[in-house]
Amino acid sequence: MKYESKYIRLGDALLSIKTGLNPRKNFKLNVSNAKHWYITVSELNGIAIKFLPQTDRIDDLALEMINNRSNLEIGDVLFSGTGTIGKTAIILEKPSSWNIKEGVYALKPKKDCMNSYYLLYMLQYFCKLNTFTKLAAGSTVFSVPMKVLTDMHIDLPSLVIQQRIAAVLSSLDAKIELNNRINAELEAMAKTLYDYWFVQFDFPDKNGKPYKSSGGKMVWSTELKREIPEGWDVGSLLDIADYINGLPCQKYRPIASDSLRVIKIKEMHEGFSSETELVRTDIPEKSIINNGDVLFSWSASLEVQIWTRGKGALNQHIFKVESNKYPKSFYYYQLVNYLNHFKMMAENRKTTMGHITQDHLYQSRIILPPKEIAEKLDFGITPLFDKMINNEIQNHQLTELRDWLLPMLMNGQVKVQ
Repeated sequence: MKYESKYIRLGDALLSIKTGLNPRKNFKLNVSNAKHWYITVSELNGIAIKFLPQTDRIDDLALEMINNRSNLEIGDVLFSGTGTIGKTAIILEKPSSWNIKEGVYALKPKKDCMNSYYLLYMLQYFCKLNTFTKLAAGSTVFSVPMKVLTDMHIDLPSLVIQQRIAAVLSSLDAKIELNNRINAELEAMAKTLYDYWFVQFDFPDKNGKPYKSSGGKMVWSTELKREIPEGWDVGSLLDIADYINGLPCQKYRPIASDSLRVIKIKEMHEGFSSETELVRTDIPEKSIINNGDVLFSWSASLEVQIWTRGKGALNQHIFKVESNKYPKSFYYYQLVNYLNHFKMMAENRKTTMGHITQDHLYQSRIILPPKEIAEKLDFGITPLFDKMINNEIQNHQLTELRDWLLPMLMNGQVKVQ
């Protein structure tokens, strides 16, 4: 049984719906004095706005122009109406150094009849029902016009019920966001330690002092074109780890009673879903992935991650990286640091496909410290990795719980008191 509700137009519960500006006619992105963020669908992270290294920037004049059109305020709900339709975020602090593009809508609810968080979750609920896909129009870029969105009819329960539903869902999202912040700090700590030892070369010397800063002997490496500690070697990424390619899924079908979910690049980004492919369990052991394994997608997108989504089968175009030569933290960060070089190679070939091969790995040039030094740092970094992995696993569980509760709370299958 549904909650007692009013059947109204979405627009009747809103004070306004506005959008940002397109730079094509109004301003340029990433000019020399651009210091403000230009938010697109990529930065809408469900409940929060996530500023990314690749997020575009705008200057003071462009920010003022967009401010005059969007009029963003605390409590506004952002919704991507073009491109990837249905991405959301909520404004919790008055924007001072960012604004939105055209096609990201700012919905301003009437506070006496609609809760901002409830509006956010309602939009996410409709997205899961594919409502917006059915409303979308366009020949090349699909969009949901603002008028079509506001003309949607919704069942709107009382403000008290909205607040209770929003409280349940937002508490889960708050814990997920807290874990994300903790992980960002842990990652920064681990990367700082790694760089201090293996980029700045200030690992502890035999007296416990920072090696390079304390006058440790350095020698010139013609291969790296820089100084490295005396006694260290230069080698390739293949010298520190093994790179095991995934399997062609079609060889392991049809599915029997037992199956494994397949990890493709989509799963690396989004995790498993109902659309994830399956394979039989009689696949080679080397292609089975567990939490904590290091994955490197070498085609289409170049990225490295530590897997935390549960047991699965690795698809081709992704390497599992493992080693009995060096500890995980060393080969993980060496590969992370080398990604920019691989991306530059792909850019120089003017292709969007990475296609990093064993030859590219062999041709790479990196430092090779004594194994015992890498192991000593790994002893300090491993607890940070373990905490990050546990937080990620918890986040996946919380996300599954939230996504399971969302439709049942919205349609009244599960009621809040």
